[in-house]
Amino acid sequence: MNPNPQATAAAADAPPRSHPRAFEPVTLVLTIVLSVLGALIGIVLITTLGVSPNTAVIGALVAMLIGRIPVGVLTRMRSKHRQNLVQSAISGSTFAAANSLLTPIAVPFALGRNDLVWPMLGGAVIGLAVDSWVLYRVFDSKLLPATGSWPAGIAAAETIKAGDTGGRKAAILGVGAVVGFVGALLKLPTSAAGVGFLGNIWALAMFGIGLTVGQYAPDFGFDLGANHVPHGLMIGAGLVALTQALLLMRTRKGGGEGADQAESADGGPDADGADGGRTVQAPQLRRGLLEGMGLFVCGAVVVAIAGGVTGGLSLPALVGWVLLAGVAAIVHQLIVGLAAMHSGWFPAFAVTLIFLIIGLVLHIPTVPLALLVGYTASTGPAFADLGYDFKAGWLLRRDAAPWRPFEIEGRRQQYLAQLVGFGVALVVVAVAWKAFFSEGKVPPVAEVYVTTIKTGLEPGTMTTMLLWAIPGALVQLIGGPSRQMGVLLATGLLVATPQAGWMVLGALVVRQLYTMWRRRGIADARARKESDEQAENDLSLVGAGLVAGSSLNDVGQLTKAL
Repeated sequence: MNPNPQATAAAADAPPRSHPRAFEPVTLVLTIVLSVLGALIGIVLITTLGVSPNTAVIGALVAMLIGRIPVGVLTRMRSKHRQNLVQSAISGSTFAAANSLLTPIAVPFALGRNDLVWPMLGGAVIGLAVDSWVLYRVFDSKLLPATGSWPAGIAAAETIKAGDTGGRKAAILGVGAVVGFVGALLKLPTSAAGVGFLGNIWALAMFGIGLTVGQYAPDFGFDLGANHVPHGLMIGAGLVALTQALLLMRTRKGGGEGADQAESADGGPDADGADGGRTVQAPQLRRGLLEGMGLFVCGAVVVAIAGGVTGGLSLPALVGWVLLAGVAAIVHQLIVGLAAMHSGWFPAFAVTLIFLIIGLVLHIPTVPLALLVGYTASTGPAFADLGYDFKAGWLLRRDAAPWRPFEIEGRRQQYLAQLVGFGVALVVVAVAWKAFFSEGKVPPVAEVYVTTIKTGLEPGTMTTMLLWAIPGALVQLIGGPSRQMGVLLATGLLVATPQAGWMVLGALVVRQLYTMWRRRGIADARARKESDEQAENDLSLVGAGLVAGSSLNDVGQLTKAL
C-alpha cells in the first residue's frame, strides 16, 4: 500500500525527537557520492583557475531534489537536518581536497622534490584533522560565536529553509540568487554585496575600504602588495587579535562555568545567561586552543621526521622549526577563521606568505622552509568552512526544544559528516595528484610560494612590514575583538578583488537606507526595534541569495576549467 504523500511530507517536516545521524545508510551513501564530486570540483578549479568554490549550496540543492523523489527511504532527505549534513560534507571535501591537501603537496613538487610529496601529504592530513577538531571544540565561543556573520553558512541555511517552507522567503532568496548568479556571470563580485547585507557594519566597512584602496592604489603609482603593506598590517592586526583571543580565554568572576551551569538546559540560542547562551564557555575555549597548539606541534614533529628535516638542522634549530611550525599553524587558522567569519573571504595565501617571509628572515634552509609553508597552508580553509557549516546548522536548529542538547548533537553529527568528506578528499587527492601535476596542473599559489623561496627577499622587506604593523595593530585595538577591524582592513587590502569594495560599501549604504525607510513614521521605541529586526531579516535573505547565486556560478566554472 502506497503511503499518503501529504502524510509523508508532514512526517518529514515534523521536528525530530533526536538529530538525524551522519552514518544513516541513505545519508552516508549520498554524502560519499557528493563528497567525491566536491573533491573533484575543488582540485580541478584550484589547479586551473586558482579558486576553490563553496559547494555547500550545490549539496543542499541535490539533497532537496532527492528528498522530493517519492521512493521509500529517499523521502527522509526532506529533513532539513539531513540536508545540512550532506551540504556540510560536500563543502568540506571541496576545501579539504583543494586547499588543505593538494596545495601543500604541490609546494615540494614545484620545488622539484617529488620524494617529499607523500611525507607532506601526511603532514597536511594532520593539519586538516587538527584544524577541524579545534573548530569543533571552540565554535560558538566568544572568539568564534555562532551569532557571527559566517556569510556562506547563512546562504546555505536560507537555501535549505526556502526549499522547506517556500513562500515569501523563498521568493526573496530566489530573486537574490538570480541577481547573484547573473552578476557573477558578468564578472561582478556579487558575493561581496551579499556579505555587505550579513555582517557587522564596522568590520565590513573596514573590509570594503581595504578592498577599494587595494584596487585603486596602483593607479596612483603605489603597489601595496609589492611593498608588503597589507602583510605588515596583517602582522600587527594579527598579533593584537591573538592577544584579544587570549584575553577571551579567561574565566571572569561571576561568569564562566558557574554561570553556565545556572543557565537553563532548555535555553535557546538567544537565552539569557553566561555568554548570552553560548554553548562553549571560556574554559572550553582555552582547552580547545591549547589542545590544538599541542597537536599542531606534534604534527610538526611528524613532518620533520618524515621530511628529513631532522638530519639537516642542529638540535636547537630543529626545536625552533617545530615550535615555529606549530605556532604558524594555529595562528594561520585563527586569522583565517576570524576573517572568514566576518567577511566570507579568508586570506589563507597571504597569511601563509607572511610566515614564509619570516622563515626567509630567519634563514631557514630551502627544504625545511618548503615543508613549513606546506604545513601552514594545510590549516585555515577547512577551519573556516566548518564554521560556515556549523553556522548553517545552528540556524536550522534554532527552533528545536530542548535546544541545547539538540544543537550539541547536531553539531557533532555535522562534524562526523565532514570527517567523511575529508576521508573522501584524501582518497581522491592521493589517487589524482600525479595525473594533475604531470600535466602541469599545479595550484598557482604553490608556484608563488616556491618562487618566493627561490628568489628570497628584497632588502628592507621585514622592516617595511614591521612599520606597517603599527597602524594595523592600532586599528585592531580600537575596533576590539567583536569587530576585528584591523584583520578585516588587511584582508581587504590582500584580496583586492576588482569592484568588490564598491559592492560591499554600496550594500552597507543600501542596508542603512532600507532600515531608515522602514522606520519612517514610527515613534515607539519597541516598534522601531521590531522594524529594524524585520529589515535585517529581509536584507539577510537578499544577502544569502546573492552569496548562493555567486557560489553556483563559481561551481559552474568547472566547464571552463575542463
